Amino acid sequence: MVTMPETQQSDNIRILHKHFDEMLKFIGTAAADGQSADGVERMLWDWVLQLGQEAMRTFFLLAGDGDAGERVSMPDGREVVRLGAPHERKYRSVFGEFSFPRVVYGTREGQKIEHVPLDAHLQLPEGKFSYLLQEWAHSLSLEIPFGQVSQVLERILGFRLSVNSLERGGRWCATDVDDFWEEQPVPPTEKEGELLVCSADGKGVPMRRSETEKQRLDSKSDDGMHSGDKKMALLGSVYTVDRYPRTAQEILDALFRTGDLPPSEKKRPEPCFKHVRAALKRDDADTTAPQTKEIFEWMAKEVEQRGQGKKPLVLLMDGQESLWNAGLKYLPESKFEVVEILDLLHAASYVWKAVHLFHPVNSEQAGKLVRKQMERLLSGELGSMIRSFRGKASRDELSRKQRVELEKIFGYFINNTERMDYAQYLAAGYPIASGIIEGACRTVIKDRMERSGMRWVFAGANAMMNLRSVHLSNLWDEFLQYRIKKERLRLYPGVAANDELLTIPLAA
Repeated sequence: MVTMPETQQSDNIRILHKHFDEMLKFIGTAAADGQSADGVERMLWDWVLQLGQEAMRTFFLLAGDGDAGERVSMPDGREVVRLGAPHERKYRSVFGEFSFPRVVYGTREGQKIEHVPLDAHLQLPEGKFSYLLQEWAHSLSLEIPFGQVSQVLERILGFRLSVNSLERGGRWCATDVDDFWEEQPVPPTEKEGELLVCSADGKGVPMRRSETEKQRLDSKSDDGMHSGDKKMALLGSVYTVDRYPRTAQEILDALFRTGDLPPSEKKRPEPCFKHVRAALKRDDADTTAPQTKEIFEWMAKEVEQRGQGKKPLVLLMDGQESLWNAGLKYLPESKFEVVEILDLLHAASYVWKAVHLFHPVNSEQAGKLVRKQMERLLSGELGSMIRSFRGKASRDELSRKQRVELEKIFGYFINNTERMDYAQYLAAGYPIASGIIEGACRTVIKDRMERSGMRWVFAGANAMMNLRSVHLSNLWDEFLQYRIKKERLRLYPGVAANDELLTIPLAA
């Protein structure tokens, strides 16, 4: 492999020494002159960028052009030949953009390039952006809009990445998420909790209208949001947690607290190995069947791997019947012993609806009645709660419309009776509120994807949800390492397989 002449090597190294010596001299002068720490810090950062740029340039020059001779034997036994003039390679790092020539090999000029020794030697990424720059860009894009990411990078590094590059990069990065999940090791049994908990919920994603939808709406008066503006995504979570027996009174204290958390809530056991997935998919008939299949099949696989038939399985969700039907299909009683629990907070919202038929919102009477009825509910007295409401309805002479609404609420309770034995669940130490999946809906979608003016297409929405789900599952660093290793093994199998550098932590 041809490298640059020794005289040129010396010249470049001398330039690096000069930059470094000037930086040291500046520090001494700045201290003597009493310059501000802020001014020195900013100047040093500019110097670091310049020094890094010069060092990277020297690195590429020292690496040479990858010339391995006129002919090279490939692993499959074929021979490829050196093709004409060297091909330029662009490489954008955190220190700026570089361009350097390298020798390429193929069967003949004009045909596909089959081997680039320098690329393999340096294990360069498939695209022009360095892995470190990709990591920083993806990590920022998880939290803030792409336009702001570009501005932040420019402020720190002195150059921008286009919004288009950031969006395409994120989608490309997300293509490795499914394989990453497939290869995740099963959490160690000794570090898992006593209970296995599954939960699922839907969350709307603001969508960009298709051309067909635009044409349809243009023919009508259009002055507001339409049903097509949001598509319901599905999120699922799986985690383990230790049993945590509590009393109805402790739950009431937590629900109606006015100050600090009660002592019982402060010692709540932490979830273990919380894994979150999200999907936004439709079939040709525009049904949500594909995303339901993806999320619930994943949950079933997690249960099989992590439960091993020994842990009680709690399925904790709100009252959406389609989710319970999916749970019955993918977590059948013939295969799993499932404890179905209706999220207490969802049930409580119906208690509030019933109470507000009798008392005004935010009134003292409403608060007292809700607490009394919730105590009945938590004590396993659902029937007593319903009879109490019916008796009050007769005494207070509710209107016909109010009575119809009250019966609808009763219907909801009756349909979910088997999922509302909260007294038994509390005694067994089961969780009764789906805060994990509610938090996932907020973190994965709302906090990043529902900001003012945001609209998504399916590919972009799924990419962002997949990446944020990995991050919420506390697997972001592992995923970044995984995708780099996977790409290197695909591009340079003979080199990357023996690269010990792949096992060291990536920069944060």
